[in-house]
Amino acid sequence: MDKFSSLKMFVQVVESGGFAAAARDTGASRSQTNKLVIALEDQLGVQLLNRTTRSVSTTAAGLAFYERVQGILSDLSEAESAIQEKGEEPMGSLRINAPMSFGTLHLGPAIADFMTMYPQLKVQLELSDRFIDPVSEGFDITVRIAEPIENLSLVDHTIVEAKRLICASPEFLATYGHPESIKDLASLPCLHYGTLPAGSVWKLASEDGQFRDTPVNGVLCSNNAEVLRDAALRGLGFALLPTFIAGSHLQSGRLVSVLSQYRAPPIHLCLIYPPNRHLSSRTRRFVEFMYDRFGDLPHWDLVD
Repeated sequence: MDKFSSLKMFVQVVESGGFAAAARDTGASRSQTNKLVIALEDQLGVQLLNRTTRSVSTTAAGLAFYERVQGILSDLSEAESAIQEKGEEPMGSLRINAPMSFGTLHLGPAIADFMTMYPQLKVQLELSDRFIDPVSEGFDITVRIAEPIENLSLVDHTIVEAKRLICASPEFLATYGHPESIKDLASLPCLHYGTLPAGSVWKLASEDGQFRDTPVNGVLCSNNAEVLRDAALRGLGFALLPTFIAGSHLQSGRLVSVLSQYRAPPIHLCLIYPPNRHLSSRTRRFVEFMYDRFGDLPHWDLVD
């Protein structure tokens, strides 16, 4: 039998949760569905699925094979869609989820420009700092700023690294002085992203590249970096801030970078979405737009 058809049906059985469901979803007969998967197992000489009267599940080999084949079929479908839709004006709706601060400061204006380029698109932008599951919550694209993650069930486009710097206001530094070592942070006021129980430690690395827990004197904790930025501007302490939030104030001199030889674990601006078999032109155009907009040195990183 055609191996490509067998591969597609195997993936469908896994994703549908069984042979009957896969036959129903594809419009094939139950017999044809079984024959395609059995032919694939015979060709490979490996059992891919555990079958009982009640359920179907992947074997260890089947799961590994599914993850590889799913990506290959998704790439092929994306390539086919790109050719078929080349030159077409994207239309329809696009649901986007993004973090609050990046959304208000940078993504909002970018979305307006994107919609100006493609006036037939309708965009729903939902801003939230809650960690969401883009599949179960029905988003086409999730904009995420976080440490790198491994998730084979999602496509991940890393756009650019989001740098973080320790900074404070000139007025604060005039009062407390410039710290000579990160050990000084244990006794100086610091503004911490997160919760009070975790507000006494920052993870930082020096030239040796090893990240270590650094005790700090957390006097203010918040789950919003703009709150910490505003507190730093008021002279309340040192803050470890992403440059997409602090960049304009570092450029103007209202904030000053200190201890620049120490760095926080890398976080990235990335786009994630499910490996849809029929990736739409509107999704691809948005990915391309985000690379063009933010992929080179972002304007907020034009600081010393």
